[in-house]
Amino acid sequence: MIDDFERYLLRTDPVPDPTGREITALVGDAQCNRDIVRADQLAAHAGCSLRTLQRLFTEYVGIGPKWVIQRFRILDAAGAAHSGERIDWSGLAYELGFSDQAHLTRVFTHVVGTPPATYQRTHGLL
Repeated sequence: MIDDFERYLLRTDPVPDPTGREITALVGDAQCNRDIVRADQLAAHAGCSLRTLQRLFTEYVGIGPKWVIQRFRILDAAGAAHSGERIDWSGLAYELGFSDQAHLTRVFTHVVGTPPATYQRTHGLL
């Protein structure tokens, strides 16, 4: 059934959407560039207003740029936990764009299910 659907779609001669490609590239930039910690920074990087970026993300990604950026920064925090080194969670929170360590801990716990220091200890990473 999937093969039939793919053949049908290919017969319609789809045209690639350049905006979709641009948004995909912006998501990649948010993932790779740890200096991007706020949606307004990504908007400036994209050369558009924050509101335009929010509309484009809603249309093409289905979620806002703030959410996307924050999830990548949480993955960065999890990566730091996996380093096996002692982490200055307060300093890392600041580096990743969180207002303070409590903010990082709250978001990390919401996403991962446990606070970052506990995550590091319970996974034998320290």
